[in-house]
Amino acid sequence: MISRVAFAIAILALAPSCSDAFTVPSSGAVLRRSLAPSSSAIAAPLRSLVAKPSSSSSRRAHIAVGPKCSTAEKVDWSKRLLTDDEFNNVTPYIANLVGRDLHLLPNHPLQIIKRKIEAYFTSRDAAFECKDSLDPIVTATQCFDDLLIPEDHQSRRQSDTYYLTPDTLLRTHTSAHQTELMRSGSTKFLCTGDVYRRDEIDSSHYPAFHQMEGVKILEECTGMENREEWEAACIADLKDYLEGMIDAIFGPVEKRWVEAYFPFTTPSLELEIYFNDDWLEVLGCGVIQQPILEKCDMGDKHGWAFGLGLERLAMVLFDIPDIRLFWTDDKRFLKQFKDGEITKFKPYSKYPPCYKDIAFWLPEQWEENNFAELVRNVAGDLVESVSLIDKFDNPKKAKTSHCYRINYRSMDKSLTNEEVDALQEQVRELAAKKLSCELR
Repeated sequence: MISRVAFAIAILALAPSCSDAFTVPSSGAVLRRSLAPSSSAIAAPLRSLVAKPSSSSSRRAHIAVGPKCSTAEKVDWSKRLLTDDEFNNVTPYIANLVGRDLHLLPNHPLQIIKRKIEAYFTSRDAAFECKDSLDPIVTATQCFDDLLIPEDHQSRRQSDTYYLTPDTLLRTHTSAHQTELMRSGSTKFLCTGDVYRRDEIDSSHYPAFHQMEGVKILEECTGMENREEWEAACIADLKDYLEGMIDAIFGPVEKRWVEAYFPFTTPSLELEIYFNDDWLEVLGCGVIQQPILEKCDMGDKHGWAFGLGLERLAMVLFDIPDIRLFWTDDKRFLKQFKDGEITKFKPYSKYPPCYKDIAFWLPEQWEENNFAELVRNVAGDLVESVSLIDKFDNPKKAKTSHCYRINYRSMDKSLTNEEVDALQEQVRELAAKKLSCELR
């Protein structure tokens, strides 16, 4: 059984990464975040560690808002993303992922899940709009302020988010488009897209992944003043739609609703299903906070929203064991899937892992996400996981030592010791130089 992957949701997305519904971006367990202030010192130097983005990064320019965002034009993503602003912490590795639009590729597992969900909602109500090509570059206001995310929330830190400037960033959830869509007049919509977070490295976390958010404003609740009445109506409608959606994807399964807390919805809920002999969290949802609606000139209206991660669902439904596979161009992966069909992934290769350990005394200010970012920018997708295997406190020196195990494994070939040793040496050198780690 695949371990719980965080389900981050669109507006309502404050959870671990890859996709835990309704949770503002925060990291999972492998590389736990410290509470030390973040630093931008690592951002610019890391850009030189990887090759310049290929022409594949110049794909589609996403249109910010529109009734149907399907028009496309060429855009040089590296030029848009890799600026000289001192606050910019986007690397060429990340820039090369933007514009790939995996959720729009025919026969791709993410596109198959997306279309199944869209088909369910539009079959129930043709008024639902499907947005899937909105610009991934948003403002901090869109991504955080409009969604009532506190100013001191860790998701705003440079250790968690890819910034272009202090005021613009790569969206950390598709919820960043919720208020702009509602202000434009949309009251029933699904919004799907790629989102970006600086995060740990393991089989279920990747710095780019895909989310879908759904919003429905209930016409019958317009002008209702009795909170108990309109809240009950929203919850009943929400449960009816989302339970039906789960049946459309998984088939009839046992479900349970769990109370939750999110700053942008109240009340808030999580939906879990019993699948493969275990309870699996699939999405987060709730009744949209009135201050959010008031900012959109919808103060007299009421509605609900939900959010889920496409990779999370696809990994479970298609039995895909490693999130890196979604990004491969290997035909042995892509040819296994067909639009409209759920087929189990058949592994076509399993190359041996190569483990390398690195131990060092931590600097005064330490953000584990910065170390994960450094490793990823040195070795890219050749790294399968990075895990903390030992922690030691030395009272005399008043220092803390961490030992991390880096698992190098290619999905396409066997790596030689010489190749891995060269990568590991770069990691050691840069950990000392860029992160001020004292190697042991």
